[in-house]
Amino acid sequence: MATKNQQKSAPAKKSGGAVQTSPKGTEVPKGEEVVFGWSNYKWMLAGVLTIVLGFVLMAGGGSDVPGEFNYEEIFSWRRIGLAPMVVLAGFGIVGYSIMKKSKK
Repeated sequence: MATKNQQKSAPAKKSGGAVQTSPKGTEVPKGEEVVFGWSNYKWMLAGVLTIVLGFVLMAGGGSDVPGEFNYEEIFSWRRIGLAPMVVLAGFGIVGYSIMKKSKK
């Protein structure tokens, strides 16, 4: 019986001649494709920033006096109408960035 040290391992396969270039300029072996291009990442960043903006618009509404309830400030159009639309638009932008086909 051979021990683990005596067993021969299979030789490592080398990738073919051609290489692709990733968005950052590094080489990617043939057969391994880059899924997203720079355009996709830019759209994704824009979508994430839009989502963050929507949540910032939802924030606030507290009162300086703990026993006081300020109906107009908490249920304002900005928090109930605008902010959820901005968040949903951000999710739509992120979805678009994922589905967008990058140019090759």
